Amino acid sequence: MTATPLRIRELRVRAVRVPMVEPHRTASGTITESPLVLTDVLSEEGVVGHSYVFCYATLALKPVALLIKGLEPLVARQPLAPLEIAATLSQRFRLLGPQGLTGIAMAAIDMAVWDALSRAHGLPLARLLGGGLKPIPAYGATGYDGAAGSARVAASWAERKFKGVKAKIGYPDVREDVNVIRAMRDAVGAGVSLMVDYNQSLTPTEAIERARVLDHEGLTWIEEPTLAEDYAGHARIAQEARTAIQCGENWWGPHEMLKAIEVGASDYVMADVMKIGGVTGWLQAAAFADARGILMSNHLFVEISAQLLCATPTAHWLEYAEWFNPIIERPLRIVDGCAVPEERPGTGVEWNEEAVKRYLVE
Repeated sequence: MTATPLRIRELRVRAVRVPMVEPHRTASGTITESPLVLTDVLSEEGVVGHSYVFCYATLALKPVALLIKGLEPLVARQPLAPLEIAATLSQRFRLLGPQGLTGIAMAAIDMAVWDALSRAHGLPLARLLGGGLKPIPAYGATGYDGAAGSARVAASWAERKFKGVKAKIGYPDVREDVNVIRAMRDAVGAGVSLMVDYNQSLTPTEAIERARVLDHEGLTWIEEPTLAEDYAGHARIAQEARTAIQCGENWWGPHEMLKAIEVGASDYVMADVMKIGGVTGWLQAAAFADARGILMSNHLFVEISAQLLCATPTAHWLEYAEWFNPIIERPLRIVDGCAVPEERPGTGVEWNEEAVKRYLVE
């Protein structure tokens, strides 16, 4: 345990391109690799905190890395106090805004600082936040792979005892969406939850029409049927659909979540820890969800998200993906279909340095 606040010495920032084992197809395009920026917060006392952010496009790797490193003068020699650092960075970008590259950069630093603070106190992040470590039900996902491909992938998740599977849909005809869902149900049986994700591909009217058809398929949720920022449109869909609507992975910051909640845009919420504002933003978002009794899940970033869900009063599902595992020294464990965070200090992020060197972008 540390008696006095540690101080930040510097930031170490690296960019990597991690290839996907299988391309991940969505209604909006195909993902073949994971462009990540890795951030290490080094304290003057030798404690190091880690985080990674997902840039979606390789084109954004170097700008994000440069932006994170460019923020070093604002945090160097400052105490390892995440809330204070988040406030400092937020104030600096008040006019530019917390979205896009600035939001990604701030979240990278926030997550790494929280990791360092957890390590300094010898606690897993969940315990530092006042929670306990517990199993979180996990689901896997299929891409935009058609009925046969989606059924094959769904069966593989079920064989690994995952409790749910989510499919990318949004085919030209709703009958194709139904064919995918039914093929997956045949593959996994009645005991596995099924979710679907439209990746913002429909208009609100189209979404309402399709939801009326999908309402008969026993789905756990329909995700992002229309544009993420169309809160009114999502509210219309949620009012008309009997199946729960799920949104949140593309909300930038907790206040976007609050705006969506206030208009009834989603029955459930799922936060992306990077886009929601790191650990600091997640905590605010979780408080909003708790105040309204709304179940909350995550999007990607499985190690830190598992810790955060352990400290989230309305925790629901953990979305599991193995995209980033090659660079993680100790990937998150799944036991009997649940994510099981380890009793180790930090957020669960440690680098596999050999893999980092292999995928490094100079």
